[in-house]
Amino acid sequence: MDDPTFENFVAQRLPALFRYAMVLTQNRHDAEDLVQEALTRTGLRWAAVRRKDSPEGYVRTAMIRIMANRWRRPRREVSVAAPPEPAAEDLGLERLLDDAGVRSRVAELPPRTRAVLVLRYVEERSDEEIARLLGCSRGSVKSKASRGLARLREAADRAEVDHG
Repeated sequence: MDDPTFENFVAQRLPALFRYAMVLTQNRHDAEDLVQEALTRTGLRWAAVRRKDSPEGYVRTAMIRIMANRWRRPRREVSVAAPPEPAAEDLGLERLLDDAGVRSRVAELPPRTRAVLVLRYVEERSDEEIARLLGCSRGSVKSKASRGLARLREAADRAEVDHG
């Protein structure tokens, strides 16, 4: 990145970070909250983060850690009358979400299983890294990945039989 300001980083990488959050959360509002929280934390440490090899990797890791912490504690939601700002638009994400088959198969997976699959196949992280990020054992990562892929295959096979 030529200009290492936080604002330019956000302007350039926000769509990709939002897509990543959507895969993790399967919910537009939760994804927006996740990106906002991760970027807020990153912005506070930007002077140190921008010197790292991958500021985007730092933000993605922050998202995974935020998600892992949410799974560990009870959820408390506060309803508001109207959202404070409009949602981000991403045509690539919209096309993916318009595919009801993909969306429903991924949405059926438990959140931690989705996170394992995203970290393994989108982020291309090792099982050791995933275990460290999610605060679980390497065996748990392997188990969740195996079960998640099996569920996706079964759902895809059912869909093929139903439509084929």
